[in-house]
Amino acid sequence: MFEFLEIFSQWVVYDLLNIEVGTQLAKSVEFFIYDTSKILILLLVITHLMSILRYYFPMDKLREFLVKNKLYGIDYFFSSIFGAITPFCSCSSIPLFIGFLEVQIPLGVTFAFIITSPLINEVAVALFISSFGWKLTIVYIVAGIAIGMIGGFILGKLKMEKYVEDFVWRQNVNKKAKENKGEFLKVLPKLSREAFGIIEKIILYVIIGVAVGAFIHGFVPENFFESFLTKAGAWSVPFAVVLAVPMYSNASGVIPVIESLIAKGIPIGTALAFMMAVVGLSLPEALILKKVLKWQLLTVFFGIVTVGIIGIGFIFNLVFS
Repeated sequence: MFEFLEIFSQWVVYDLLNIEVGTQLAKSVEFFIYDTSKILILLLVITHLMSILRYYFPMDKLREFLVKNKLYGIDYFFSSIFGAITPFCSCSSIPLFIGFLEVQIPLGVTFAFIITSPLINEVAVALFISSFGWKLTIVYIVAGIAIGMIGGFILGKLKMEKYVEDFVWRQNVNKKAKENKGEFLKVLPKLSREAFGIIEKIILYVIIGVAVGAFIHGFVPENFFESFLTKAGAWSVPFAVVLAVPMYSNASGVIPVIESLIAKGIPIGTALAFMMAVVGLSLPEALILKKVLKWQLLTVFFGIVTVGIIGIGFIFNLVFS
C-alpha cells in the first residue's frame, strides 16, 4: 500500500538531496521521510472518517447506555471500546473525561475510557498492523482494553468520588435539544476542520517521535539499547516505564520509536511497556488532571495504570520471546 512512499523517500534522499548511499545520515533521513509521510496519510484519512462517525453518533444515548449496562462489566467494556476508537492523546481526552463525570457517569467507567483512549486508537492500530502484523496487533488491542477495564473496575470499587474536585459535581447539566443533522455535503467542511484540528494537536508529537525513531535507526550503534536495558535484567520492563514518563507523545507518534528499538534488539514487551507508558502516564496529563482530581485519586490512578503496563510488558516478553 505504501510502496510508492518508499520510492518517494529514496528519490528525495539519493536524487534530490544527493546523500551518499549506505551512510547513517541516509538511513535516518529516508526513515524520517517514509514514516512521516505514511503517518500523515493515515491521519488525514482516519481522522476524517472518525469525525464523520462521531458527528452522526448520538453521544447522549451512549452515555445513557453506559450508565444502564452495569451487568457483568459491560459498562466498563463499552467505555474502553469507546476510548479505543477515539483518536485522542492522554491530554486531549481529558475534556470528554470531565464531560462524563458532569453527566454522572460512574467514576470507574469514566476512568476505563481515559485509560484506554491514549493507549489505543485507530491510527496506532493501523501503524501497528503495518509494522508488526495482525497477530501482535490483536494482542496489543486486547491488552490495552484489559488495562482500561481492570483499572476502571478497581477505581470504581475503591469509591473515591470524594477525591474529585467539587466544581465538577456542581456543574449544571442541561440536556441539549436533539440536533437536526444537516446534509452531509453541508457539514463536511465542519467535520474536516475538526479532523484537521486533531491533526494539528498531535502532528508535532508525531514528527518528534519519527525524528527520534529516525535518529535511533540511523545513528544508534547496534545493540546499544539492548545492552543498556539488559543490565537491568528482570527490572528492564519497569525501568523502561520509568524512563518513558517524561517523554510525552501519542501512540502514533511513539510507534516509530519502538519499531526502531525492537529492530535494535529490545524485547517486544519492554518496548511495548515503554510505548504505553509514554502515552498513558505523561506528566502533562498529570498536571491537567490535577485540576480535576485530588492527589489521592491521581496517585491511585497512575499507580494502577503503571502496574498494568508493567504486567503487560512481562507477559509480552514471556509469550513473544
